[in-house]
Amino acid sequence: MSADERVFIIVGASLAGAKAAETLRAEGFTGRVLLIGQEQEPPYERPPLSKGYLLGNDPREQAYVHEPAWYEQQRIELMTGRRVVALHPQAHTVTLDGGDQYRYDRLLLATGSAVRTLDTPGADEDGVLYLRSFGDSDNLRAALTADPSPQVLVVGGGWIGLEVAAAARSRGCPVTVVETDSAPLRRVLGDELAALFRDLHAANGVEFHFGTGVREFGTLDGRVRSAVLDDGTELGTDLVAVGVGIRPRTELAEHAGLDVDNGVLADASLRTSDPDVFACGDVANSYHPMLDRRLRVEHWSNAVDGGQAAAKAMLGQEVAYDPVPYFFTDQYDLGMEYCGWAGPGDYDRVVFRGDPAVVDGKAPEVIAFWLRGGCVLAAMNINVWDVQDDLKALVRAGWAGKSVDPARLSDPEVPLSAALT
Repeated sequence: MSADERVFIIVGASLAGAKAAETLRAEGFTGRVLLIGQEQEPPYERPPLSKGYLLGNDPREQAYVHEPAWYEQQRIELMTGRRVVALHPQAHTVTLDGGDQYRYDRLLLATGSAVRTLDTPGADEDGVLYLRSFGDSDNLRAALTADPSPQVLVVGGGWIGLEVAAAARSRGCPVTVVETDSAPLRRVLGDELAALFRDLHAANGVEFHFGTGVREFGTLDGRVRSAVLDDGTELGTDLVAVGVGIRPRTELAEHAGLDVDNGVLADASLRTSDPDVFACGDVANSYHPMLDRRLRVEHWSNAVDGGQAAAKAMLGQEVAYDPVPYFFTDQYDLGMEYCGWAGPGDYDRVVFRGDPAVVDGKAPEVIAFWLRGGCVLAAMNINVWDVQDDLKALVRAGWAGKSVDPARLSDPEVPLSAALT
């Protein structure tokens, strides 16, 4: 079969899906490409939804992966507002809502993730908002800019919760964050960096309630007006923003009989248990050859890099997907980039280059390193720029078993590249 007769289907008109389609054309694929997504929007990036777009600083179009006309120019059949309801690997077909069927030679699952929702009594009433789509961000921005400023209750002290809290404070809204753990982001960053983010938000007027969740919401005329926490605390609120995590959208893969465990299982080439079906982005739990373990990463860079890698693998190229995970955040005057992977219990020490203290409500200029056995597993730069290449090099060296001198690592006068022993 010649290349221009093959049909490649991408399920998920997401950032990952769009990057895969782009790469297929860039690598010379001339066959038919279908990019199918449930949302009415063309593919877009999600970080602006809790950052610049939510704040009203960035236009909607800036988040688009490509201008809408680009897809037609590249002969990519973008099908928005359509849902794939069934995948039939043996028949190499998919069925869409409405009954349409399409045949494929190879298929990519880029279905992403969905927000975890609360089943707390009262959580289905007006005033409880989530943040995953443009529409969600539009609703939240409208609520935050109401006059008078609403009293905001944020449920969840993760990245989305803290970014929403910072956005609400920038609008002058009173903000309370409820988090079941003992500090924000502790499960992601550990105690040392969790303290920094806690102190930054507290210094900017955020009130925290740790070690508790929401037992029930009180409503009036169908709208949430209060919350009772598990510890008995009662809080008044005009608006609830929920950020309690996301879950991979694996339903299509499960019903198709693909191997699924905390995402769609894939090998280092992002191929699933079916040789003609691939997975990338949030939904993929793929084998990382450098770490010798599976990783499911929910960040922007994984969508970009994974989409590109999956497309090359679909074309038959040799692919060993082994990126250094990367993400970023902007909160108040804090700009941060993180690279690497250091989950709870993975590291034995955190080393700082600079003082991590929050002073007068201002974020510090500091670099943090997570070490195990003298090897760098992950690094974070806060308000220190143009160091990511060096940090990623240290992480890759650490993953390869090369150790650093902690004293040199923490010394701002020593080049980062000279910290290796």
